[in-house]
Amino acid sequence: MRIFAPSPAALSSFYELSGGFFRLLFTVIPETGTFRQLRIRNVHHTMSIKEEIEKRRTFAIISHPDAGKTTLTEKFLLFGGAIQTAGAVKSNKAKNHAASDFMEIEKQRGISVATSVMGFEYRGYKVNLLDTPGHKDFAEDTYRTLTAVDSVILVVDCVKGVEEQTQRLMEVCRMRSTPVMIFVNNLERPGTDPFDLLDELEEKLKIKVHPLSWPINIGTDFKGVYNLYRRHLDLFSANKTNIETNVVKISSLDSPELNKLIGRDADELRENVDLLDGVYEKFQMELYRSGEVAPVFFGSALNNFGIRELLDTFVEIAPPPGPKITGNRTVYASEEGFSGFVFKIHANLDARHRDRIAFLRVCSGRFQRNKFYHHVRLGKSLRFNNPYAFMGNEKSVTEDALPGDVVGLYDTNNFKIGDTLSEGEIMMFKESPASRRRFSGR
Repeated sequence: MRIFAPSPAALSSFYELSGGFFRLLFTVIPETGTFRQLRIRNVHHTMSIKEEIEKRRTFAIISHPDAGKTTLTEKFLLFGGAIQTAGAVKSNKAKNHAASDFMEIEKQRGISVATSVMGFEYRGYKVNLLDTPGHKDFAEDTYRTLTAVDSVILVVDCVKGVEEQTQRLMEVCRMRSTPVMIFVNNLERPGTDPFDLLDELEEKLKIKVHPLSWPINIGTDFKGVYNLYRRHLDLFSANKTNIETNVVKISSLDSPELNKLIGRDADELRENVDLLDGVYEKFQMELYRSGEVAPVFFGSALNNFGIRELLDTFVEIAPPPGPKITGNRTVYASEEGFSGFVFKIHANLDARHRDRIAFLRVCSGRFQRNKFYHHVRLGKSLRFNNPYAFMGNEKSVTEDALPGDVVGLYDTNNFKIGDTLSEGEIMMFKESPASRRRFSGR
């Protein structure tokens, strides 16, 4: 097909009008001054995919052991509607175990030793949550997982403060410029003064912090948190297994209602908020997304308090799937061609079968069931009849997946960690293996 060449200005205007996503691919034929049209992409189809990608949030929850990481994971699933009640992760005799803790050792010891992948919908966003091991004996799994996420929520115990494993994990995040949001947990226990804790976070984690919520007392006097980001107050009401729906809110700190609700603590809260407003400038989402500033939230994961504020703000400001670096070029999520890499391989995920599942992070394009893809390292094509989506150890066959999604691929010893799948392009995603050796002690 031949078409008359438009003027450069007209071509530029058309390309910009389409937002760079409706692309007319062509080659110039010098002898005639005409173009040969190669392919036209559907603008409506592409824009809908772009919108879907923008609504994806793929992140990991990390922490030192016993800071409340798995409990927070459970409560995110609870608020996201993925589960109806939360499991008791501390009791070895509990009948309900955390959805993310599915291995027998996890159920017996009440800890996470393997990365769990869970997806759920929340306020129109597709959330892909990766719960990681906290114990250093299983840290290799965590370091690999950090290559597959776009952001991180770091859980800190208000009683113990910043611990050794937390610092090591944060150093990996800084190396990769991964956006980090901090959740200070266990406010129902007597712990470190919040102002002192902010100083400790900056000093030990080596990152600027910006509180987006503030507690009213801690320990037995804990009464709630003031949401600095949205400027309202949520009063504490303990509820360990279900969502609290009867939450008291107040729109202004100047309201006399505040004194009736929290009594003598009202004046102290006003003073603290004035002090915080003077110390911290207006929150800039760009600094958070570039990994320069870490927003801080306070709450109690065990009692479901502060979770909704954290999750609401997270889906709003956390980055969507971003570019990934390969040895040849940068791959963007909005590209049409599929690509992805394997960041984890898990054997015997299902106790009833001897299986081996490769966890693949989709980086660009659309992954589709029953379609052949190129295994770059092996140089051969593979087709996957039953790709999986996950909820802990529960898996279901999925028809397709977009950038940010994690897909489980049944593996017959074809995959190694770091392997790339594509639609034919020869590329290998960079995982910073040197950093993994450094932090895992290998």
